[in-house]
Amino acid sequence: MATKKKPAPPSGVDANLLADLMKWAKAAGADSAEAFYLHGESLSVAQRLGKREKLEGSEGRDLRLRAFIGQRSASVSSTDFAPKALRSLVERAVDMARAVPEDPHAGIAPAELLATAWADLDLDDRRRPPSAKTLLALAAEAEDAARAVKGVTNSEGAEASWSRSTMMLVTSNGFSGGYRRGGYSLSCAVLAGEGTGMERDYEWSSAVHFDDLMAAAKVGRNAGRFAVERLNPKKVANGRVPVVYDRRLSGSMLGHLAGAINGRGVARGTSFLKDRMGQQIFAKGIRIIDNPHRKRGLGSRPFDGEGLPTKRRAVIDDGVLTTWLLDLASARQLNLAPTGNGSHGSPSNFYLEKGKLSPDELIADIKSGLYITDLIGMGVNGVTGDYSRGASGFWIENGKKAWPVSGLTIAGNLKDMFLKMTPASDLQFKSSTNAPTVRIEGMTIAGS
Repeated sequence: MATKKKPAPPSGVDANLLADLMKWAKAAGADSAEAFYLHGESLSVAQRLGKREKLEGSEGRDLRLRAFIGQRSASVSSTDFAPKALRSLVERAVDMARAVPEDPHAGIAPAELLATAWADLDLDDRRRPPSAKTLLALAAEAEDAARAVKGVTNSEGAEASWSRSTMMLVTSNGFSGGYRRGGYSLSCAVLAGEGTGMERDYEWSSAVHFDDLMAAAKVGRNAGRFAVERLNPKKVANGRVPVVYDRRLSGSMLGHLAGAINGRGVARGTSFLKDRMGQQIFAKGIRIIDNPHRKRGLGSRPFDGEGLPTKRRAVIDDGVLTTWLLDLASARQLNLAPTGNGSHGSPSNFYLEKGKLSPDELIADIKSGLYITDLIGMGVNGVTGDYSRGASGFWIENGKKAWPVSGLTIAGNLKDMFLKMTPASDLQFKSSTNAPTVRIEGMTIAGS
């Protein structure tokens, strides 16, 4: 386990300036205040059919100040860091806070709850920013590999990007912390076939460190292979069958769960899980983790957006819902302790632990079923859990993926789907929300 300490502010951040903002806010009449600083840099390139299509770069600084007077608060932002402009920013925030209605749940974190030390999560590889030429070479390698796959007939292009963000949070009751996060991404999308029989697919990779990015040629080959495999799809009859979500899509199930256990939705009564705390909502053996401390994790954070310490949690443990994801406001509204998911109850590195069966073993006993590789639309009701989405993929016949299918609608209710979910063993960390291939029993499918 990494030793926890309080690192120095990231280079380029004037911590004294942010501390001065707190003093100015108190002098202007604020009872408390917090300031959030963000400096972002990015570079993105794209090519299509061997020609550069896009070259975009950006760099900017932003400062957000939130002032509190009693239980009234107001936020203002500025990109002007001149002392005169920042003093004006403070005055505007305090004046606005005097004028807005009271919010009984507003307020910065009490000092005793604030993070005082945190581990280095290795969120920046400290490389020099890549040149546009370097990124374009990655995109070119990916697209060239995709177009070399037999059956690929056209391309939507490949894109490579780099970004780096420097963040710092300071509060009037003593919190001061910051960190830097880097990131790289590479994607490619191509088409296979001709005319009305064309099919599209893609591959992508994202990582905090360049060395963790999928090889460009593999990104391209995968995109080409996926597209070719979808050629000549068939229709299937309506029915109720086992449905298997490929791991490129299965994380969407966790996205629906994260929305349902967000403390703000629970406090408003708009979640289909609002009364299910402590109950079995997944099958026994299922564990879903929120781990903000994963080294090089795309969702890692040493402290949350309100200065609270973060902690690894089993949100689902042996199938049982153990916690909501709470920021300060929703915790106060629900009379619970915050979980370090501020400032809007969002998860960090959110993942379903892998199961014991390989994907092939997971489908081996399915006589007739659906293996999904693409989802369309967002027909999910967060209040009732009703679920209906367009889908395409492969028909499963006698335990094997037999032929491609398209133009389907799948339907169910997330309460039932969660209980009937079985994970495979192929968990892969490609984003901040991840799951292995999963099987869900007895979903309704309809052909178009």
